[in-house]
Amino acid sequence: MTAAREAAATLPVARVLPILQVAHLDREFDYLIPQELDEQARPGVRVRIRFSGRLVDGFLLDRIETSEHPGKLGWLERVVSGEPVLTAEVAELVDAVAARYAGTRADVLRLAVPPRHARVEAEPVPDPADVTADPDVSAWSAYRYGDSFVSALGAGRSPRAVWQALPGEEWPSRLAELAAVVARRGKSTVIVVPDQKDLDRVATACTVVLGDDLVAPLSAGLGPAMRYRRWLAALRGTAKVVVGTRASVFAPVPDLGLIVVWDDGDDLHAEPRAPYPHAREVALLRAHGTGAAAVIGSHSRTVEAQALVDSGWASDLVADRPVVRSRAPHVVALADSDHALARDPGARAARLPGIAFSAARDALAAGNGVLVQVPRRGYVPSLACGKCRAPARCRRCNGPLSLPSAAGPDGAGTPSCRWCGVADATHRCNVCGSRQLRAVVVGAGRTAEELGRAFPGVPVRTSGGGEVLRDVTPGAALVVSTVGAEPVMAGGYGAALLLDGWALLGRADLRAEEETLRRWMTAGALVRPAADGGRVVVVADSGIPVVQALVRWDPVGAAQAQLAQRAEVRFPPTVHMAAVDGTRAAIDALLSAAALPADVELLGPVPLPPGERLPFGGEDPEPDEVERMLVRVPRESGAALSRSLREAQAGRAARKDTGPLRVQIDPLRIG
Repeated sequence: MTAAREAAATLPVARVLPILQVAHLDREFDYLIPQELDEQARPGVRVRIRFSGRLVDGFLLDRIETSEHPGKLGWLERVVSGEPVLTAEVAELVDAVAARYAGTRADVLRLAVPPRHARVEAEPVPDPADVTADPDVSAWSAYRYGDSFVSALGAGRSPRAVWQALPGEEWPSRLAELAAVVARRGKSTVIVVPDQKDLDRVATACTVVLGDDLVAPLSAGLGPAMRYRRWLAALRGTAKVVVGTRASVFAPVPDLGLIVVWDDGDDLHAEPRAPYPHAREVALLRAHGTGAAAVIGSHSRTVEAQALVDSGWASDLVADRPVVRSRAPHVVALADSDHALARDPGARAARLPGIAFSAARDALAAGNGVLVQVPRRGYVPSLACGKCRAPARCRRCNGPLSLPSAAGPDGAGTPSCRWCGVADATHRCNVCGSRQLRAVVVGAGRTAEELGRAFPGVPVRTSGGGEVLRDVTPGAALVVSTVGAEPVMAGGYGAALLLDGWALLGRADLRAEEETLRRWMTAGALVRPAADGGRVVVVADSGIPVVQALVRWDPVGAAQAQLAQRAEVRFPPTVHMAAVDGTRAAIDALLSAAALPADVELLGPVPLPPGERLPFGGEDPEPDEVERMLVRVPRESGAALSRSLREAQAGRAARKDTGPLRVQIDPLRIG
């Protein structure tokens, strides 16, 4: 006969959040704590509970004296680990993120807390290293109010800023200096970057200033054991600086003093899994909840960052115009004067006009590298009409036509649709009727081959796709890179050629101009100043506003103009918006059950393009069945919109309604 179990003498009731997939069970449940688990059952530990007849994982959130549940309580089955991996601060952040994005805490916790590695937990905990760094912060004097910002950090205050990094700035070193200032106060810093290349640069800079023991780089490529070891170093306070990609925004540092998001416009900061949080928004929620300092930094400026400045939530940390002009390269565009057009009348139609060849030739002759930025890797992904430049579309499904990777008997291959795969050997333009086709975007591989023939004897390196270079050796060389994979060259490139700009600008996307300028400025910032001969050639019409912003090196002005345009058409961030994707029946059922705010507007539904589809999970509908409904409210009603959609999803799960559905708050892409 089994002996009767006894509950813990004090605070015998555990409040547990089970990790369950269904939205209507996103709440705490009370369980009795057996006496033998009394010491281990602390808030924040992982536990196992019996729920609906089966064992499930959960987190112990709190211990209380009595439960309000009128029935009989079940027993806490097991404490998986005595390590309190969910801190009170991160638990509050998880609640805020789930509420902001109309999701469940279980989904957010999967992003915030990595899987357990028992052997790593059992390793001895090293003693915290002393902070001896005395960083040189004089470089911040180049920015207006930069000295005041650093002084406020050192004095223990919590300034918030949107930082516009200068061209050629060693931004990883600047962030390392801020982290060292915060560490000297005994507080921690979390730095979130978009990719591994940036992570390596920032981690190296922080290690130079603070040493290995105080820096914990976090990335998915580390492997489960090493990643968990470094995550525990952040949790236990032995690491004062955490550098990582988007999930590191949840890093459980014990006393957060500063949180930084670099290049917040990068798509990699957006989580592709439900509830689709953006690292910038999570960082802002965390800074607001903890009172920590915050920095949103980039060479460019997103409209969301500009909205923070305009609202007064953050200060504008920028350099004066004379300083910007002294640091920026000389930027030229196609036919920026009548004289230039007369000298090279074919510049508007050429992929690599004379000014680009001239800039590359001069830089190589001076022994400097040339960066060539192209929108895509590979060879020829899509086609357009050779006469009127209209995109070539499939006559069956209206998808984009492209050439196959392998050439056919004629050496070119037959155009085929990238959506349905049907070949179209007799394509005729539906605008002008021409049968001629041309490449829309020539990829990095083809570009490297063409430049290698144009500049014989010059080394050609490629970066992008499966091989992304962090840096390249200084010297005369051509470096062909896809956007976002541009390697650093010590001392800066002599020139940068930004090709196929119209391919970036021509996307049917609300963020096309912002994204294009960000890509261009990221590449241009790697070029030497104009006084040292640095030149940037952008192959796009000089009359386009975003090209003019690049020529002036004025991302703030561009962001202000785009924010005004967003306000005029009432799109985020000037309003709150939700995108509800799914079948028509599923969308109608959800919205009819939601207690939407009175000032709500419904836009749609419209068919969701196959290129924008994300995995729904479970039952996946046919492409022509997927639609999108946009739900828009003023900013003051944003919290009410998220709450109503969250409650409607919980009711849908409780009723076991069928039909795939996805809800995204302030979706990153609106086209």
